[in-house]
Amino acid sequence: QLQLVESGGGLVQPGGSLKLSCVGSTVTLKNFAIGWFRQAPGKGREGVSCISSRGGRTMYADSVKGRFTISRDNAKNTVYLQMSSLKPEDTAVYSCAAAGSDRWANSRYSCDGYHSWGQGTQVTVSS
Repeated sequence: QLQLVESGGGLVQPGGSLKLSCVGSTVTLKNFAIGWFRQAPGKGREGVSCISSRGGRTMYADSVKGRFTISRDNAKNTVYLQMSSLKPEDTAVYSCAAAGSDRWANSRYSCDGYHSWGQGTQVTVSS
Protein backbone atom coordinates (compact mmCIF):
# COMPACT_ATOMS: atom_id res chain seq x y z
CA GLN A 1 0.00 0.00 0.00
CA LEU A 2 1.30 3.42 -0.95
CA GLN A 3 2.26 5.65 1.96
CA LEU A 4 3.27 9.28 1.51
CA VAL A 5 5.20 11.39 3.98
CA GLU A 6 5.49 15.16 3.75
CA SER A 7 8.24 17.32 5.20
CA GLY A 8 9.74 20.78 4.90
CA GLY A 9 7.09 22.92 6.54
CA GLY A 10 7.84 25.61 9.07
CA LEU A 11 7.55 29.26 9.97
CA VAL A 12 8.58 31.78 7.33
CA GLN A 13 8.22 35.54 6.95
CA PRO A 14 6.04 37.04 4.21
CA GLY A 15 7.97 37.10 0.97
CA GLY A 16 10.05 34.11 2.01
CA SER A 17 10.41 30.65 0.52
CA LEU A 18 10.00 27.03 1.57
CA LYS A 19 10.44 23.73 -0.25
CA LEU A 20 8.16 20.87 0.69
CA SER A 21 8.90 17.22 -0.03
CA CYS A 22 6.54 14.28 -0.50
CA VAL A 23 8.26 10.90 -0.25
CA GLY A 24 6.82 7.51 -1.07
CA SER A 25 7.84 5.34 1.85
CA THR A 26 6.62 1.94 0.72
CA VAL A 27 5.91 1.98 -3.02
CA THR A 28 7.58 3.76 -5.88
CA LEU A 29 5.88 6.99 -6.91
CA LYS A 30 6.95 6.84 -10.54
CA ASN A 31 3.67 5.34 -11.71
CA PHE A 32 1.50 7.99 -10.06
CA ALA A 33 0.55 11.55 -10.75
CA ILE A 34 0.91 13.37 -7.42
CA GLY A 35 -1.02 16.34 -6.10
CA TRP A 36 -0.41 18.89 -3.35
CA PHE A 37 -3.30 20.24 -1.27
CA ARG A 38 -3.65 22.66 1.60
CA GLN A 39 -6.16 23.31 4.32
CA ALA A 40 -6.21 26.49 6.35
CA PRO A 41 -7.94 26.70 9.75
CA GLY A 42 -11.70 26.89 9.33
CA LYS A 43 -11.52 26.41 5.56
CA GLY A 44 -12.00 23.54 3.16
CA ARG A 45 -9.21 21.67 1.44
CA GLU A 46 -7.81 23.40 -1.65
CA GLY A 47 -6.00 21.73 -4.51
CA VAL A 48 -2.71 23.55 -5.05
CA SER A 49 -0.87 21.68 -7.78
CA CYS A 50 -0.40 18.31 -9.43
CA ILE A 51 2.26 16.73 -11.61
CA SER A 52 2.15 13.82 -14.05
CA SER A 53 4.01 10.59 -13.37
CA ARG A 54 6.99 11.56 -15.52
CA GLY A 55 6.84 15.26 -14.67
CA GLY A 56 5.94 16.50 -18.11
CA ARG A 57 2.57 17.98 -17.18
CA THR A 58 1.70 20.25 -14.27
CA MET A 59 -1.30 22.13 -12.95
CA TYR A 60 -1.49 25.05 -10.52
CA ALA A 61 -4.32 26.74 -8.71
CA ASP A 62 -4.74 30.39 -9.70
CA SER A 63 -3.93 31.40 -6.12
CA VAL A 64 -0.36 30.05 -6.38
CA LYS A 65 0.41 30.33 -10.10
CA GLY A 66 3.72 32.07 -10.67
CA ARG A 67 4.81 31.61 -7.04
CA PHE A 68 4.82 27.83 -6.53
CA THR A 69 6.63 25.21 -8.60
CA ILE A 70 5.96 21.48 -8.47
CA SER A 71 8.63 19.02 -9.56
CA ARG A 72 9.64 15.42 -9.02
CA ASP A 73 12.70 13.21 -8.88
CA ASN A 74 11.55 9.66 -9.48
CA ALA A 75 15.03 8.32 -8.74
CA LYS A 76 14.60 9.71 -5.22
CA ASN A 77 10.92 8.73 -5.07
CA THR A 78 10.11 12.32 -4.17
CA VAL A 79 7.79 15.10 -5.33
CA TYR A 80 8.61 18.69 -4.36
CA LEU A 81 6.66 21.90 -3.96
CA GLN A 82 8.86 24.99 -4.10
CA MET A 83 6.97 27.91 -2.61
CA SER A 84 8.19 31.47 -3.10
CA SER A 85 6.85 34.97 -2.40
CA LEU A 86 4.83 33.47 0.42
CA LYS A 87 1.87 35.36 1.83
CA PRO A 88 0.07 35.06 5.17
CA GLU A 89 -2.88 33.55 3.30
CA ASP A 90 -0.65 30.63 2.29
CA THR A 91 -0.66 29.50 5.93
CA ALA A 92 -2.12 25.98 6.02
CA VAL A 93 -1.40 22.30 6.48
CA TYR A 94 -0.01 21.04 3.18
CA SER A 95 -0.58 17.44 2.16
CA CYS A 96 0.25 15.30 -0.83
CA ALA A 97 -1.74 12.45 -2.36
CA ALA A 98 -1.56 10.09 -5.29
CA ALA A 99 -3.96 10.68 -8.18
CA GLY A 100 -6.06 7.79 -9.42
CA SER A 101 -6.30 9.37 -12.85
CA ASP A 102 -5.10 12.38 -14.80
CA ARG A 103 -5.78 13.85 -18.22
CA TRP A 104 -4.82 16.51 -20.70
CA ALA A 105 -7.82 18.19 -22.32
CA ASN A 106 -8.43 21.63 -23.83
CA SER A 107 -4.80 22.56 -23.16
CA ARG A 108 -5.27 21.92 -19.47
CA TYR A 109 -3.83 19.22 -17.27
CA SER A 110 -5.87 17.88 -14.36
CA CYS A 111 -5.69 15.14 -11.76
CA ASP A 112 -8.42 13.47 -9.68
CA GLY A 113 -9.34 10.34 -7.79
CA TYR A 114 -6.84 11.06 -5.03
CA HIS A 115 -5.83 8.42 -2.49
CA SER A 116 -3.08 7.51 -0.05
CA TRP A 117 -3.02 10.89 1.64
CA GLY A 118 -0.04 11.89 3.75
CA GLN A 119 -0.37 13.35 7.26
CA GLY A 120 0.58 16.85 6.17
CA THR A 121 3.14 19.46 7.14
CA GLN A 122 2.35 22.85 8.67
CA VAL A 123 3.34 26.01 6.81
CA THR A 124 2.97 29.29 8.70
CA VAL A 125 3.66 32.61 7.01
CA SER A 126 3.93 35.37 9.57
CA SER A 127 6.14 38.25 10.59
